[in-house]
Amino acid sequence: MNDEQLLRYSRHILLDEIGIEGQERILAAHVLIIGGGGLGAPAALYLGSAGVGRITLVDDDAVDLTNLQRQIAHTTQRVGQPKVESARTAIHAINPGVQVDCLQQRADPSLLDELVPQATLVLDCTDNYRTRHMINAACVRHRTPLVAGAAIRLDGQLMVIDPRDPHCPCYACVFAPEAQFEEVQCSTMGVFAPVVGVIGTLQAAEALKLIAGFGTAATGRLTMFDSRSLDWSSMQTTRTPDCPVCGDRA
Repeated sequence: MNDEQLLRYSRHILLDEIGIEGQERILAAHVLIIGGGGLGAPAALYLGSAGVGRITLVDDDAVDLTNLQRQIAHTTQRVGQPKVESARTAIHAINPGVQVDCLQQRADPSLLDELVPQATLVLDCTDNYRTRHMINAACVRHRTPLVAGAAIRLDGQLMVIDPRDPHCPCYACVFAPEAQFEEVQCSTMGVFAPVVGVIGTLQAAEALKLIAGFGTAATGRLTMFDSRSLDWSSMQTTRTPDCPVCGDRA
């Protein structure tokens, strides 16, 4: 690290859990963030400010006025811009030293198989059940850690999947890929703005812990947040031996 980096990241370096070695691991990391909305916006800003060396943003959407109630990486002046470009502008305003790659397209299996192996870890910041399962399957295939978040109305969820751990359940162990239900979206159901900030920030925190190598990752459980009462609950999860996604993992 140069003198400017030592100063910029000094509050991380002062932490025994991170120090210079941990911060260097953060600087060398590449995080793939899929979704540049309510969850992806705070996650990207915190990861960028923390010094993650390379961030790849994937989102096919453009900034809309209705996004601005909660998607804090975007501004009124950038309405109509691609969300990935708007988020890159916001990250660089905080930390111009971060390499931010933008892909304005929807994630599909082919794209995921190209991008996931290049990443240190992946953040699922999407709001689509099918896409979540595609991301999970790609991370299992390539043994890349995944931090998955979700938020709707006044509730949030967080789950960390580490396919490098043979005992860690994947997303499909908890939520059946073949489940049929009506997709719930904030465009019709609403979402309390701070909830996406809480979950997106926790996704960034779990990512940084995994990258720097400290603390205990939130694997093996589904963490749930109820903003009505400020209650947190956690459900232990176990790997399903016949899981269609990770069941044959050695």
